[in-house]
Amino acid sequence: MDRSRVSAVVPDVAFVGRPEGLAAAVASGDVALVDLGRAGALEVLPRLLASGARVIAFGAHVDQDTLDAARAAGCEEVLARSAFFRTLGDLVNPT
Repeated sequence: MDRSRVSAVVPDVAFVGRPEGLAAAVASGDVALVDLGRAGALEVLPRLLASGARVIAFGAHVDQDTLDAARAAGCEEVLARSAFFRTLGDLVNPT
């Protein structure tokens, strides 16, 4: 994940280095941004979704199987990396 680009849009963001630590770091109402390119990202999605957090996942546009798996898991939004960074402000602050 490009920390500087995310931090510019979401100043109070907290980064979690390992996917398994993400489920413990979020609560209901939080927004979890999941980089599907990280090892273990798909496996942590069910726990994140069960926490009540809004889960927004992104990954390589060429990795359609992973993007589809994130959609099937129930993520609120699943985007190609380029679309994620282009629309990040709208994603985390919907009107």
